[in-house]
Order: sequence, then structure tokens, then C-alpha cells
Amino acid sequence: MSPFRYSILALALASTATGAYAADLPAAPADAATAGDAADTAADDGNDNAIIVTGRTTRSVVTLDGPEIQKILPGISPLKAIQTLPGVTYLTADPWGNNEQNISLFIHGFNQQQLGYTLDGVPLGDQQYGNYNGLSPQRAIISENVGRVTLATGAGDLGTPSTSNLGGTIDTFSSDPAQDLGVRVAQTLGSHDAQRTFVRIDSGDFGGGNRLYVSGVRQYAKAWDFDGKQRGYQANAKFVHEDETGTLTGYFAYSDKEEPNEDATVVSAAQRFRPYTRPFLYPNFTQALAYYASPAYTAAGANYRNYYSAALRRDYLGYAKYDWKVTDDVTWSNLGYYHHNSGVGIVAGPITVAGLPTLFSFYYPGVAGSSPTSPANLARLSTIFGGSGLAARTTEYRIERYGAISTLRATLGNHEIEVGGWYERQRSSAFRRWYAVDVNNPSNPYNRPEDYATPLITQYGSQIRVDEYQYHLQDAWHITPAITLQAGFKGEIQHARQAVPVQPIPGSFTGSRELPVGGLKTHRYFLPQVGGIWDATGSEQLFFNVQKNMRQFQTSAAAGLSPFALGSQTLFEFFKANTKPETSWTYEVGARTRRTLDLGPITAFEGQISYYHVDFSNRLLAISPTTTITAIVSGATILQNVGSVKTDGVDFAGTLHFGPHFSLYNALSYNRSIYQDDYRTGASTIVRTSGKKVPGSPDWLNKTVATLDIAPVEVQLIGDYLGTRLATFTNDLKSPGYYTMSGRIAVEVPLGASVVKKLTVAVNVTNLTDKRAASTLSIGAASGTYNFFPLAERQVFGTVSAAF
Repeated sequence: MSPFRYSILALALASTATGAYAADLPAAPADAATAGDAADTAADDGNDNAIIVTGRTTRSVVTLDGPEIQKILPGISPLKAIQTLPGVTYLTADPWGNNEQNISLFIHGFNQQQLGYTLDGVPLGDQQYGNYNGLSPQRAIISENVGRVTLATGAGDLGTPSTSNLGGTIDTFSSDPAQDLGVRVAQTLGSHDAQRTFVRIDSGDFGGGNRLYVSGVRQYAKAWDFDGKQRGYQANAKFVHEDETGTLTGYFAYSDKEEPNEDATVVSAAQRFRPYTRPFLYPNFTQALAYYASPAYTAAGANYRNYYSAALRRDYLGYAKYDWKVTDDVTWSNLGYYHHNSGVGIVAGPITVAGLPTLFSFYYPGVAGSSPTSPANLARLSTIFGGSGLAARTTEYRIERYGAISTLRATLGNHEIEVGGWYERQRSSAFRRWYAVDVNNPSNPYNRPEDYATPLITQYGSQIRVDEYQYHLQDAWHITPAITLQAGFKGEIQHARQAVPVQPIPGSFTGSRELPVGGLKTHRYFLPQVGGIWDATGSEQLFFNVQKNMRQFQTSAAAGLSPFALGSQTLFEFFKANTKPETSWTYEVGARTRRTLDLGPITAFEGQISYYHVDFSNRLLAISPTTTITAIVSGATILQNVGSVKTDGVDFAGTLHFGPHFSLYNALSYNRSIYQDDYRTGASTIVRTSGKKVPGSPDWLNKTVATLDIAPVEVQLIGDYLGTRLATFTNDLKSPGYYTMSGRIAVEVPLGASVVKKLTVAVNVTNLTDKRAASTLSIGAASGTYNFFPLAERQVFGTVSAAF
């Protein structure tokens, strides 16, 4: 079914749909306000709508507010919530969107590592799995404390503190403490023993313009397709002091999460066994030992089952910010922040796969002249690793970073001037270690091995130090009350250095001689931006924006598109001399409207349409001898520029209002991202990608949210069409498109005079039709193979929430 037919279907659902969504265009004068300011203006305008198409920026900006995020699913990740916005593809194998191992996010053809992310202006890094420079929004803030999420597609604010925002920014904002004393509690129970308990206490104003809140959450759920456990604790606190001279804000977040990982299914001509899921065997140790000795294990090929895998993450994040009203026309904002992370990714599986016998032979040589895979050597390795025939591999992470952001804004006649800067000092480390799995006392995925065991092998250890500098200057010139021209530029400088206290044995880290040691400096002193807004009528507004962005080189150790993961010092020095950072020119033009109508049942419409073109240059690609995602021995990569990508697309988002009780939101998006160049692997092999589409990113998307609100009952239905996705660089394999639905019905219980101010009972259903399809795709090779994660099955959750 085409996306156009899905749009028509959405309109047909109007009489029965469940939902509460709307797009809103605040009728505000054109100025250079930030996305956050625009969202605040909309909120102050008394509008209760869920999706706000801002009317005060030169870019395409859309905001989703906190209460509507919780309607999608209580506890949902802020990134998962924006899946309803135009141009966004967000997929993961769990319903909350929390599992970072199998996240896929595309916006206008750019993936999650090519976007910028912030919380209240604090940088969150590039969202690479095994993050080296930040943390995910779902760890930085409890979902219920999110005030709003703002998506700037194509180009973010010049002052956004990010090293990766080639294709736009996602800014999450925490809610402020309430003005009145109060307590909020929510309890969610649901499928697969899901249990989520949230509590928040607001002090109200306790004198002198001071107020704060403290809150906590505990979540537990079993994985839907195997005996894994997603669980964790989080705590948030926020303090606000307001007086005539300014506003002081303090924020603290603690997160301790355990996420069960899973393997993707390998699809290739050679791989005959293709299960929908690849569940782990933990905690059935006896079953696991029997499985690895059975013909089923051999027949499974690359789709064998590991024993367990998980990601354990513990984070502390805090900031203090002061917004000083210097004069009526001048404000100076200063923010300082600190983040500490300790994490471990762990997987346990048989020692006979993925080249492990060869790897282990570097550390435990067998009989001279014998093969590492000979029965005698395998038996010897099994004894060394605890007698089970299994080994546990960890990647143990540490991040410590602190920084400051300063922004000065001044109104000078018809000009609004903004100048600002960002500095961050980041220290990260990554150690790859191997542990025994004792046949008499097997380990489990939810304990950190370094806390109770001594590693048999430390394969490598890396420590990286990074200094980030960024500055920007912009001017919004109000030429007339209806026309604003905005222009400015930013500059970015990165100094990074790697030390390697534990070098891999040459050849043991596939294809590697050593990890490089030394520094790398990159900079772009002038990245310009120009845009404009014209209030053409009292209801319509036209805008345009042109902006250049750069993605700094990743600074992760031994993984990702990072020069510090290159397999030799020679390759590193060649990279420094010959490779350029990725850059993009983004061009946007669009129109917004907000109209009251008298067309029978249709009483109002608001929406936005935008066209964008992107020239993406110096694309980086890691060319590795290891291409299968299930391999647990990483391959050393050759990292090189392989040409450019050109993208054209259109986003449309709009809401029809049918009186005060029903609204229908629809977002239709088209994206065409095309490689402009072939690239070479080895001395003579050319991979023909010129003219091919970017894999993983669908051409068509259509999102529908229908809302019926007749107090005390509210019903919501969300429909999501994901178009066909190509699964290889050469476009020879693809994953078909599909349509999913989710729903919610909620009742606000009448209370009368009671200590309970508000009581709501709600039921959410995800994947309403129990669709089986591919969720995240992993592009595993130039052609002939790819991997996919499964779409989570239908699940039901009930929530009781109360405010006192």
C-alpha cells in the first residue's frame, strides 16, 4: 500500500480513531528566537496541542510536549517519542526505545551518529553504541520529567554544542519544578512482567523565588523474545531560583540501567537458516551446553545462539546555569556541566566461533604446528576458560567530561545579536577483556565481571583525551515587522589524543598491527548560516535557511568511524595527512499556516510543508575484513573518504480539527538520498555505489495520530507507515515496507473533593496488529548480505497515575 493510501486511510479512521495529537502554528511576530523559545511561546499561548510547528525560526522545527510523550507509552525514550514527527525513522527491538544496542535513527537520510543531541543545552554526544562522548537522552532524564522534545531537521541552532550535527538536532528539555506543592505517582504493569514505578515530589515555591523537585523511577521488564531482563533505577532533581536579576537552575541525574542485548538475524545467499529472532539461552546453562554439542548449533551457521549478552550503564550528570538579565535588552547565560559514566558491554558464547580459536592461540599457544581448531587445542582452551566451552568478552568503558557554555544576547535597535562559545574536556577509556565461564559456577550478564573475576586476557586498553572548542556569532535583522533576515557563522576545533596502555598482540586483533598513539587536530573556523522569515499574512509564514555543518572525527577507541580504531600507526599517519571530516550544506524552504475554518465538521487547520536539499561531502566509510555483525572479534578498519551524497526531500505535517473533541494529525515525508561516487576496496576491487540509494533510510514515511477527547475519556490511535528500505550499499537486497499501529484509551476518574487532585487510568497497546517485520537493519557488506533485528510483538500496558 502506498503512503498516499495510508494518508487516505488515516482520514477514514477519523470516526473511530483514538488519539490526541495536533500540530500548531503560533501566530507570533517573526524573530530569531530559538526553538525552545518558540515552544515556550506556544505553551504560553494556552494551546494544549501535542505537536507544535514553531513559527519563529528560519528552519523546519517541530516540538512534542511532555504529556503527549507519555500518552504514546509511559516511560518511553524521548527519541522513540519523536517517531511520530515528520521525516523521522526510529526503530528498536523493545517497545520503550530504551535498548541502545539495536537503535536505528534516520532523519533526512542521516543516521543517529550524524545528528546533534542536547538536554537543556548540555551536549549528549553522538549516540554511538558504547558511547565515548555522552549518554542517551533516556539515561540523562526520566521520561516523565521531559517537558518537551524539539526536532530541528536539516540544520540545528548555530549554538548547539555538538560535534556531530550534520543533519539536524534533537533537543530535550526537562520540565521545571511546579509552582505549587504536590506529589505525582504512576504505576505501570504490563506484558512480560513489565513494572514501572515513578514518583515525583514538587516543593512548590518555598520563599524567595525558590522551588525544586526530586523524583525517582524503577523499571523492570522481561525481554519479549527470550529470558532477558531490562531493569534499572533513575533519579532526577531540579532546582530553580528566580528573581529580578535572573534565573539560577541546577539539575542532577543518576541512572543505573541493565539492558539485555540480542543478536541480529543474518540474511545472505549462503545463510539458509534465518530465524525471526536469535534468543539467548541464559539462564538455561544445561540447555546451552547441550545445544552447543548438538547438530542444531552446527546447522544454524552464522545464526547460532549465544549464551547471553547485556549492556550495563551507570551515569551521573549535573549542571548549573545562570541566566543573567544584565539590562532589559541584554542577557548573559552561563552553564557548567559534569558527566561521569562507567559501563560494560558483555557477551558470552562458544569458543569455537568467529575466529576465537585463532585469537586465543596468540595468548595460549597450542602444540607447535597444530591448528588452533584441532580437537586437542579446543579441549585445552575449554579447560582454560572454565571447562564450559564458553568465554565471556567485555568492553569496559569509562567517560569523564566537563564543560561550559556561554551565550550573550543583545537587542540593538532592529538587530538581535547573539554570540556564544562552548568548551568541553573529555576523557574516555575502553578496555577489551576476556573472562572464563566456569562450568560449575557460570557467570550471568547482569554482574560486572571486573567486580568479581580476574580477566584471562586483556586484549587492548585505550585512553583518549579530547578538547572541544566551538564559537558562534549571529544577527537577526528585523527589516520590517513582517520580514526578518538572520545570518551568522560558527567555528569548531577539536584536539584529540590517544594513549594505549595495553596494545593488542600484533595480528590478534584481526588485521591490526597496533592501535595508533598520538594526536589529531581538526578545525573549521567558518561554517556559515543565513535564513529568513516572512509573515506573508496573519496566518501564513514563509521561511528559508542555508547552513553548512561539519562532523568532527569520532574519538572512540578501537571501534566505529574513528581514526583511533585504525589498525596501525602507519594508517593513522596516512589518515591525518589525507582524510577530511564530513561536511554538509543544507538548503531548506517552507511555509507554515494556521487557520480557523468553517468547512462543515472541519473547524481549523495548521501545518507546515518544507522542501530540503543536502550536499553531503567527504563521506567516511570503514572498510573492514570483518563484515558479519555476529562476529565477536572486531576487524581492523581502513577509514577513508568515499565521495558524496545528494539528498532531496519534502516533509508535510498538518492537523485537521473537527470541533473541540476530535483532531487528526498526519505527517507525510519523502526522501531521496543518492551516492554520487563509487569506492575502491583493496588494490583493484571497485564497489559500484554511484547512483545507488543510501541503505537503511526509507524513501516514504507516513505518520498518523487521531485523537478523540470526550471527557472523562480520551482515546488515541497512532499509525506508522515505514517504506521499503534498501539493505546493502549496492542496493541488491531490500527490506519491504510495513504499517504498524498503537493505541491508548484513558479515563480521568471523577473525584470531587479529595486529597487526590487527579487520577487517570490508561491502557496502551503497542504493535496493535502484532506485525512481524524487520526493525533495525545492519548493513553488513557492500552486497549480498545484511542483518536485521525483529519488530517487538504486540504488548499491553496499564498505568494508574495520580497527582496529590
